[in-house]
Amino acid sequence: MPASSKRFNSLNDHQLEVLTSVFKEYSSFTLETSLTTDFLISENCLLNCSIDESLELFLNFHFPFAWQAGFLKMKEQLEPLLLHKLSIPSIKWIYNSQVLIHKPLTHVKGVKHIIAISSGKGGVGKSSTAVNLAAALSVQGAKVGILDADIYGPSIPTMLSMADADLTSLDGKLMEPVKSFGLVTNSIGYLSKGNDAMIWRGPMASKALIQLLQETNWPDLDYLILDMPPGTGDIQITLGQQIELSGAIIITTPQDIALLDVKKGVMMFNEVKVPLLGIIENMSWHTCESCGHESHPFGIDGAKKIAEEFKLPLLANIPLDIVLREDLDAGCPTTIARPNHRITEIFTNLAARVAAMTYSNCAKKQKKEIPLQFIDASK
Repeated sequence: MPASSKRFNSLNDHQLEVLTSVFKEYSSFTLETSLTTDFLISENCLLNCSIDESLELFLNFHFPFAWQAGFLKMKEQLEPLLLHKLSIPSIKWIYNSQVLIHKPLTHVKGVKHIIAISSGKGGVGKSSTAVNLAAALSVQGAKVGILDADIYGPSIPTMLSMADADLTSLDGKLMEPVKSFGLVTNSIGYLSKGNDAMIWRGPMASKALIQLLQETNWPDLDYLILDMPPGTGDIQITLGQQIELSGAIIITTPQDIALLDVKKGVMMFNEVKVPLLGIIENMSWHTCESCGHESHPFGIDGAKKIAEEFKLPLLANIPLDIVLREDLDAGCPTTIARPNHRITEIFTNLAARVAAMTYSNCAKKQKKEIPLQFIDASK
């Protein structure tokens, strides 16, 4: 990278060499994003770098994904090193982001990325993870929607204090999404009230899900989170085959029974060619409120072993914490209700990692797509 570049117009060769070296050695970036550290100093990310007369360094970053939490962590870790190596008094870090899409979705207008949250079986905290991840992405500055695709057990309306909401339509064709806590949502729960049961066979349920997805008047969204029904049945297969998913995440608990179904989920997504972003282990441990003792009621490192077996990232370990249940029963995700709680920190870091990996996966996929060349056989 030449020192004469306009982005580095006031840095001398030594300063540029130090800056480049520090960012290239920031290995945490690659671990959390699957992008090489070269990305940090590329024209796609570091827009401008300069040092003023008072020797204050200005670093102006623009990320193509929602990465505010990762950016703040990078700033905290690298600033002391840069101050020391460059012998300067201060650094001004500037963060901007605009979520990019490599290929527009053809089936859902206005949505840049669709991420499916799945589980091999019920009862592992899939919906609570989906709604807290969606809220965490929104707090990062992204425009986020969530579709409650759990046709048989819709819970997102209750978790977002919108159980009494009714769907409306402005044109008689498209459903208007319900807004809550900065998220836009749709759910079969807005159509089915009280104790009504959705007694539908697989094909009918699959069709209903596709309608909810395609016949909702979604605003422009960076990420649409799909809270999938548990299992590996018709709905999951239909979605994987008919909708362009940017990625899928599998939620599990550490015990062996749940892990058996994780393997089925991995195989299913591989079969329908949906990229897996990774695995999240829920209920990883419990900390006693009285004495602080940490216990593992459902086992230890179960998801880690599965992730290693299938060469997938273990995206997060989420503890068994009563605040998750209390907040969602009260209708407000913990990531919004308790901004300084350890659970919020976990989901904030998870959101940054998921956003970066979604961008990375889509970039790799685009590079692999080779345009067809038509040959005139008559010549």
